[in-house]
Amino acid sequence: MLVSETEWHIPPEKDLIIPHFLCQSILGSYVMSIGLAVQKPRKATPQPGEDTLNGHLPPGWQSYMSPQGRRYYVNTFTNETTWERPSSVPGTPKSPGSQKSSAVNGYYISGSPGHQLDSGHMSLRKASGDTQINCVTFPHPDVMPEQQLLKPSEWSYCDYFWADKKDSQGNNTVSGFEILLQKQLKGKQMQKEMAEFVRERIKIEEEYAKNLSKLSQNSLAAQEEGTLGEAWAQLKKSLADEAEVHLKFSSKLQSEVEKPLLNFRENFKKDMKKCDHHIADLRKHLASRYTAVEKARKALTERQKDLEMKTQQLEVKLSNKTEEEIKKARRKSTQAGDDLMRCVDLYNQAQSKWFEEMVTTTLELERLEVERVEMIRQHLCQYTQLRHETDMFNQSTVELVDQLLRKVDPAKDRELWVKEHKTGDIRPVDMEI
Repeated sequence: MLVSETEWHIPPEKDLIIPHFLCQSILGSYVMSIGLAVQKPRKATPQPGEDTLNGHLPPGWQSYMSPQGRRYYVNTFTNETTWERPSSVPGTPKSPGSQKSSAVNGYYISGSPGHQLDSGHMSLRKASGDTQINCVTFPHPDVMPEQQLLKPSEWSYCDYFWADKKDSQGNNTVSGFEILLQKQLKGKQMQKEMAEFVRERIKIEEEYAKNLSKLSQNSLAAQEEGTLGEAWAQLKKSLADEAEVHLKFSSKLQSEVEKPLLNFRENFKKDMKKCDHHIADLRKHLASRYTAVEKARKALTERQKDLEMKTQQLEVKLSNKTEEEIKKARRKSTQAGDDLMRCVDLYNQAQSKWFEEMVTTTLELERLEVERVEMIRQHLCQYTQLRHETDMFNQSTVELVDQLLRKVDPAKDRELWVKEHKTGDIRPVDMEI
């Protein structure tokens, strides 16, 4: 239940002229969102010396002292609150005809020249404090404060994929998170193709071993006698020994390289779908909350225009509008203001949830990518080690591979990839009233 407008008043915040009805109706949680600290309503008590000062004020105006020791003025007829000493014309500020406009967390509360701001009159226009792109609120570049990276010491996924970008056809937008998912699925496919490559290598080794074994049993020159015949027989036997080595090599390739590559992240694609759906649902929820904010903002504007029109008609006596109708319009405007604040609060909650899940999930994707790269590196090293053991005479053929494998660095890979594919490093901020 709202307190009667004549029972209490709130000193203006800094140099703001804040409608008295708004101060009365705002709930605590909403007050926090625009930076006001409203205590329990109570009737203000005049400070010493105020009676003398009040005697020199226009009719209906009273002078009070704020808790911070600053003097402000209240019109007891209209509940207008101002820091400026009123002029001799009742209901007008000290500087008649001047526009009063102050910012409140990204919006302006303004009064038109020559028209007083009464309890129901509140004109809101959007300041350049933030901007909405695809229902996500980002700080405006002209007034953007410096943002520290979440992980400044590395090129982390959680810092560079907040914005959306055009797809390859340039028709639709793709979210930064979807780009990360595409990279993960591509990595899964690359790993599968690596396993297929090793499978082909195994087939070659098996065929080679089979041919060596067959050749070792060939009867050509079997009739050679003497010491030369013994040397020739040993040469053919060495082919059988080599065939056995290649068979063991192919068997180890299958168990220690191919199979682990195929089995790693067996349910990876299914898990990625869950992540995709979860983040997409949060983004859709955010878009829904954004639509509600825009609807509430439009409703508030319409209520304010209706209130202002009825008030002006009454003042110039162009209509028989009664005070009761004015109060009804004021109540509707107050309710619309409350609805807007509630919608903005719900939007900010939805964006905060999406933000948290984006950070958590992108860091998990980053961890999985490091795990994948390290796992592949480890098994490719196993491949080269087996190759060394199989044929010590051909070490030079894999020496360059060894050198490159020692230089594999997931962090460097991520840096190069992020630089090429990043969509934006500006993080979202709360929408403001």
